[in-house]
Amino acid sequence: MELQLSLFSYQTVQKILFRFDPETAHSIASLALRSLAYAPSIMRFLKNHYFVTNPVLSQTLFGTKFQNPVGLAAGFDKNGEYITATPTLGFGYTEIGTITPKPQDGNPKPRLFRLKADRSLQNAMGFNNRGAEYMRKRLDKLYFFDYPIGINIGKNKLTSEDKALNDYKSLLEIFKDYGDYIVINISSPNTPGLRDLQNEEFITNLFNMAKNITTKPILLKIAPDMEADDAIILCKTAVKAGASGIIATNTTIDYSITPNAKDFGGISGALVREKSFKLFQAIAKELYDKTTLISVGGIENAEDAYRRIKAGASLIQVYSMLIYNGPNMIKEINEGLTKLIQADGYKNITEAIGADIK
Repeated sequence: MELQLSLFSYQTVQKILFRFDPETAHSIASLALRSLAYAPSIMRFLKNHYFVTNPVLSQTLFGTKFQNPVGLAAGFDKNGEYITATPTLGFGYTEIGTITPKPQDGNPKPRLFRLKADRSLQNAMGFNNRGAEYMRKRLDKLYFFDYPIGINIGKNKLTSEDKALNDYKSLLEIFKDYGDYIVINISSPNTPGLRDLQNEEFITNLFNMAKNITTKPILLKIAPDMEADDAIILCKTAVKAGASGIIATNTTIDYSITPNAKDFGGISGALVREKSFKLFQAIAKELYDKTTLISVGGIENAEDAYRRIKAGASLIQVYSMLIYNGPNMIKEINEGLTKLIQADGYKNITEAIGADIK
C-alpha cells in the first residue's frame, strides 16, 4: 500500500504532536524512529522517497563521502538511538550527542518550549544523556554502517571549569576511533560555566591535547552571541591549535529577539537565522579555504542553504525547522540545492562553496 508522504500528511501528524508538551512529543517521535529498525521494508521505502542522491551534491570531507550536505544537528539524537533511521528522513549525515563522560538527567522540567508564533524552539535541556559508555556500546553495534556520523561531546554539569579539560580528555580517549568527526561543544547556554570556556587559553590547551589522543577530525562549535571579532580570534586560535573545522552556531541567549522568550535556555529556529548567518559570514571571510566550515541556525529551504554554502559552508545542519516543516523539508532543500547549483553553471557543490567570497 502506497504511503501518503505529502506535506499535508506531516501537518496532520504535527497537529497531533503539538497537543503534547514538546518533550513528550519528542519522545513519541523518537519511539517511531526507533521502531523503524524493526521494519526494514518501510525504511527502504522512506529512504527511496526522502533521500536525494545526485552527483552534484556529493563531496568528500574528513576522508568520508557525504552524499548530500544536509545533516541533523546535535541535540535530537542525544544517545545515538536513531542513527540507522536518520537516512530515511533524507539527511546526508547525522551528529549525535551532546555526550558527557557520566550519565546525567539534565535540567529540571519543563525545559523545552515551542515559540510557535516565531517558528522557533527554546530549550534548557542541559546535556541530558546516558553517558559515554552507553554511547560507545551503541556505536559498536554500527560497525558496518556506512553513513557519516559526527560525535558531539561536552563536560558534565558538576565538573568545575578548572577540571573541564579532564572531561574532554576522557571523552576523546573513549571516542578516538569512532565516528567521522568529533565536535567540542563549549557553546551550549544550559550548562553553568560552559561558555566561559570559549577563551583562547582553554581552546589552545584542548586542541593541543586532542591531537595527541586521536587522528579523528576535531571541530569546534561556537555560540552566536559572541562579538564577531572575538569569534574570529577564537576560531583562528582553534584552527592554529589543530581544529579541523568550525560549526557556527549554537542556540542564542539573546531574549530581546522575541517577546515570547523565556528568560533561560537557548533559542533556535527561525529567530536565530539572521544572527547565525551574520556570525558565520564573518568567520567564513577569515577562515574560508583554511578549514571546513559547517553552518547551522534557522535553515529551512534551499535558498537558506545555498546562501550558507556560497558564504563558505561545506555542510549545513538543521533541527528546529524540521519540527515545523517535517522531513519533506530535507528532500526539498537537496532538490532545490541541485537546481540552484546547476543554474549557476557549477557541476558540483564544491565549486559553489565560498562563491561569494572567492
